[in-house]
Amino acid sequence: MKQDLKCAIIERRVLSSGQVELILDNPRLADEAKPGQFVHIAVENGKNLLRRPISICDAENGRTRIIFEIKGEGTKWLAERGVGDTLTLMGPLGRGFDLDAGGRAFIIGGGIGVFPLYMLTKRLKEPKIFLGFRNKDMVVMEDEFAALGKTLVATDDGSYGAKGFAIDLAEREISDCGVIYACGPKPMLKAVKAMAERHGVRAQLSMEERMGCGIGACLVCVCKTTTGNRQVCLQGPVFDAKEIIFD
Repeated sequence: MKQDLKCAIIERRVLSSGQVELILDNPRLADEAKPGQFVHIAVENGKNLLRRPISICDAENGRTRIIFEIKGEGTKWLAERGVGDTLTLMGPLGRGFDLDAGGRAFIIGGGIGVFPLYMLTKRLKEPKIFLGFRNKDMVVMEDEFAALGKTLVATDDGSYGAKGFAIDLAEREISDCGVIYACGPKPMLKAVKAMAERHGVRAQLSMEERMGCGIGACLVCVCKTTTGNRQVCLQGPVFDAKEIIFD
C-alpha cells in the first residue's frame, strides 16, 4: 500500500477559467510517476471530505505537475493553496498507458482530459494530437503539445480551431493511425472506442470515475468491462478500449 507523501507547492498558476496548475516538489513522486497515473490528495479543511484524485500532467527533475478544474468544495480548497503550502497525498497510483503499442500514435483529449496526456505525448515519436474544448476561453496547452507533434484543435462552438470535436479531426486522418490514446468525457471515449473498432485500430482509454479510497478498498470507482466490474483506481484508470462496456 502506498504511504502518504508530503509535497511542497513550489509554483502556482491559473491557466484559464476555473483551471489551476500546481508544481509539487517531491523527488520520489516524480521519479516513480508514469504517464496516465494519478495522485490522491487529502483535503485538509476540517470537513472530512474525501481525497481528490488528480491526474499527473508531467513529472521530471523531482517536480510533478498537476492541473485541475475547480468543480466543488474539495478542488476549491486545493485551488486556494499557494506557494510554500504542503499537500498530503498518495501516489503515483493506478495503471498508466502502455507505450509499446506500436505504430503512429494518435492522442485524443477532451477538456480536462487533455492534461493526463501531456507526459505520455512527450515520450512518443511523431504523434498526432487532437484536442477538443468547449470554447476558445477553455483552450490550454496548445503550444506545449504543438512542440511535440502535429496538433489540431476543435471547439464545440467553433470559436477557435475547427468547429466540432477532436474525434472528428482524428477520424479524417485515421488511415495514418497505429494506436489511439484518449482521455476525456465518457461520450468522447465511447466514440473513440467505436471509431477504433470501425478501423481496426487499438485504443487505450483513460477512464474517470468518482473515487473514495483510491487504493481499491472501497469499490466505489468501478466501470463495466467484458470481464466484469473493474476498479478504475487500481486496475485502471487506463484500459484497452476492447475491455470497456459503455451503457
